[in-house]
Amino acid sequence: MKRIFAFLISCFVTLGANATTLINDTEIEKKLTEIILPVARAADIDEQRLKIHIVNDDDFNAFVRGGEDVFIYTGLLKQIKNPNALRAVVAHELGHTIGGHMVQISQRMHDEMMRTMVIQALGVGLMVAGGNPTAGVGVMAGASGIAQQSMLSFSRDEERMADDMAVDLLVKSNNNPNGLIEVFEQMRDISGEFETRVNPNRINHPLTTERMNNTKTKISKIKNIPKKSKSEIQTENEEYEILRAKLIGYLDIHKNVITKYPYSNKTNAAIYARAIANMKSGDLATAKTGTQTLITRKPNNPYFYELLGDIEFQYGEYDDSVEAYEKSLELSKNAPQIETALALVLSERNKPNDNSRATELCKKVILKEPSPLAYWILARVSKEGISDWAMAEFYNMNGDITNAKKHAKSAQKKLDKKSPEYIKSGDILKK
Repeated sequence: MKRIFAFLISCFVTLGANATTLINDTEIEKKLTEIILPVARAADIDEQRLKIHIVNDDDFNAFVRGGEDVFIYTGLLKQIKNPNALRAVVAHELGHTIGGHMVQISQRMHDEMMRTMVIQALGVGLMVAGGNPTAGVGVMAGASGIAQQSMLSFSRDEERMADDMAVDLLVKSNNNPNGLIEVFEQMRDISGEFETRVNPNRINHPLTTERMNNTKTKISKIKNIPKKSKSEIQTENEEYEILRAKLIGYLDIHKNVITKYPYSNKTNAAIYARAIANMKSGDLATAKTGTQTLITRKPNNPYFYELLGDIEFQYGEYDDSVEAYEKSLELSKNAPQIETALALVLSERNKPNDNSRATELCKKVILKEPSPLAYWILARVSKEGISDWAMAEFYNMNGDITNAKKHAKSAQKKLDKKSPEYIKSGDILKK
């Protein structure tokens, strides 16, 4: 397994110190979609086209491109403490889209980000080299390098319009618009001192206090503010806190995680964050105990089994890891990231039929959400020809055109000229 991780790390970890990544995590993306979907529907956005992108950056920020691609920063998720406030942020950004404020430049910005952003898988358990989580890092997938991101600024009038539209979208989607007030309160806490020293006529955004007062005035005129039951709000908040705990567990250092979620905190979110943090720090026994507690409490949660699969893989207990991942897939149904993780464990275990199962999983992932790791595993479990083509695709997705063409040329020497892989290899050679 040490050789596997050494190769993975050398191939994937090509980022500079200032690189920005997109995080790919099935659980977080699914939950964020559930949270945002009501306001997207209220904005008449096709839910089949809605796509969540998680930006690994501590900025308190989010933006929407065309109503279809929603970019949410981890800094926002760490600080926004309930789903209604998060919906308000996205509703505001959708307000810009509906108002046509981004029409001329949104496509250009999106194309630049998607071309240069790097994707980081969170939950696949690939942070470990030879059982030592401190010796490696999470596997990176996607194009190498990152261009400097240019953020948009809008006129004060456009911001006011977007705030008004956010209130309308929240009410239309049967959500309490006071979530927007909560966001402004947090923004004021972050930038209040700075705003006392600036000339409001020389900045593109209205001052936070002004925006808050304008929004309060608009909300005060609403006759029937949507209200949810206490139990519904509690359930939503608990599920959102699980999402935040996972992010914090993976992204923060162990000491900070334990400070935020001390062992005296027995909530599912706290146990989840600690289990992830302990896994990262190498305390697999404590991580496993916490994860098993979560599974006992929530036996139908697929992502707790996913975490158990990660831990067992790092233990080198491949049979137990496969069992946990299979259970996770059984409960989650459609989860390319978990399918990729299972394929990796199967390729490492290498029992009879493991390669064929890994091949099946990788092909499914490639059809739905192609990733360099899926191609790399497919190359590992395939015969010559297919293996060469898969490595060509692997290097191509990582931006290494020289090696991509090298493997594509080798693939064409071994493949039937009518095969799809031969044709795809030709496409790479044309670059």
